[in-house]
Amino acid sequence: MDSSIQTLVIILFILILFSGYFSATETAFSCSNKIRLKNMSNNGNKTADRVLKLLDNYDNLISTILIGNNIVNIASASIATVIFTKIYGDTGASISTLVMTIVVLIFGEITPKSLAKEKPEKFAMMSSGFINVLNIIFIPLNALFTLWKNLIKKLFKFKEEDSMTQDELITMVEEAENDGDLEAHESDLICAAIEFNDLDVKDILTPRVDLVAVDVRSPLEDIEKAFRFNSFSRLPVYENSIDNIVGFIHEKDFYNLYYNEKGPLKTIIKTLIFTNLHVKISGLLRQLQSSKTHMAIVLDEYGGTSGIITLEDILEELVGDIWDEHDIVVEYYKQLDENTFLVECDADLEDMFERFDVKPDEDFEMITVSGWVIHQFEHIPGIGEQFKYLNIEVEVTSADARKVNEIKVTLLPEEVEDEKEKKSKK
Repeated sequence: MDSSIQTLVIILFILILFSGYFSATETAFSCSNKIRLKNMSNNGNKTADRVLKLLDNYDNLISTILIGNNIVNIASASIATVIFTKIYGDTGASISTLVMTIVVLIFGEITPKSLAKEKPEKFAMMSSGFINVLNIIFIPLNALFTLWKNLIKKLFKFKEEDSMTQDELITMVEEAENDGDLEAHESDLICAAIEFNDLDVKDILTPRVDLVAVDVRSPLEDIEKAFRFNSFSRLPVYENSIDNIVGFIHEKDFYNLYYNEKGPLKTIIKTLIFTNLHVKISGLLRQLQSSKTHMAIVLDEYGGTSGIITLEDILEELVGDIWDEHDIVVEYYKQLDENTFLVECDADLEDMFERFDVKPDEDFEMITVSGWVIHQFEHIPGIGEQFKYLNIEVEVTSADARKVNEIKVTLLPEEVEDEKEKKSKK
């Protein structure tokens, strides 16, 4: 092998190394975690800051990498053709094509990209200095490609995508949990915070039918029984009608009044705030904080009492159920056998659908299972009435004149074949 071929082989080897470098750099910058880089930058890492600046102009960055990669790939293919032609004559071009395809795939694409994907931030920081220099060298070419890109956008009028959606954020959190970066309780808390602003007061209130309140003229003995039997620390107080709630009383203030006879009930009534069914709970939380109260009365569109909502109700949407020693644990689901369950109809409808893997093709306005069952029958059903819905069979096991109290849910077996498939087999 003469010296000219040796020189070309050395140049070819260097070009293949650069091909691998550019491929690895493209993967590293594409896969880098910007949040991780920002944390490093905030901790004083100047190299991470340089990578972030390059990523801020990603179109320019990717153009620089692709220009460099194509230059070295074309140059390596040309030099390889010269080398193999000198050695093998007319068949050298064909041999060169075969050999360079394999070499570039293995050493210029697959191997470097696989390695860069393992530690993308580290490799991006390592190569950022050289890419910065190339960015300056390729300024004219990048400017030309930018003009071309803008022309293409005007010709085809691409619709710009919205910023990251809520569903995408939740998916990211779930992926982080699956990858082991987040604990399950941390993931649940983040997802609850993301979805928090979607909830209205009507989604979590205690409805009027379950409301425990006292009349301002009630004997103190009756109010004492209401506190003792219901284990609430606060009770709403109404005048004449539950649609005219005037405030609330605290258990501590009441017992101080009850045992020490310090005056009429009106002296311990605290003011509360009023809200409506369609207020976002995030906004109501700020109202409760600013008013320094724990309870709000929810009014319907006619000004009547629709229910109440407490600060604890709102916080439970973020952190899950908050129990104290006086709370009664309600078991909404009781399993009878593998496919049969008794369901308390105060249970949340979405929770029941999720539990039984029911995927309705419509949105329901009702929140409780009771409301949904009545909606399906279009009347308040009696015990024993039943219906099928998607993959479940529902039978009413307890009901009164106003609502359904309990249902039996039977999971139906999945159909292996649809009717068309059965007919085609016949």
